[in-house]
Amino acid sequence: MTAAGGDDSARRVEGMRVRREVLGDEHVDRAVARTDGFTADFQDFITRYAWGEIWTRPGLDRPTRSCVTLAVLATLGHDAELAMHVRAALRNGLTREEIGEVLLQVAVYAGVPAANRAFAIAQPILAE
Repeated sequence: MTAAGGDDSARRVEGMRVRREVLGDEHVDRAVARTDGFTADFQDFITRYAWGEIWTRPGLDRPTRSCVTLAVLATLGHDAELAMHVRAALRNGLTREEIGEVLLQVAVYAGVPAANRAFAIAQPILAE
């Protein structure tokens, strides 16, 4: 049994709700509008599993999930996703200071170059 109720339809509905809450309607509407026959299965997959299965689990709250997500994306150098999730982290209640702490943690455990890039990506977003 999953957090979203155990079936694909429930996961899809719950996933879209959580996806919109975390990323914002504007971002999700753009992603949905760009969906075509090539990307439809992928969009459905991330809605059901990333958002409807993982982000709905009770074991971590959203701010903690945002911290983990920021650290992983910064470590792996996924710049566009990192920018999107800096905005999501703010929406999930993280402060500028907490985001900075996450990125300092990245510097120690993933390397200064990864953190340097992450700070450069986060800085203009946090200045908005």
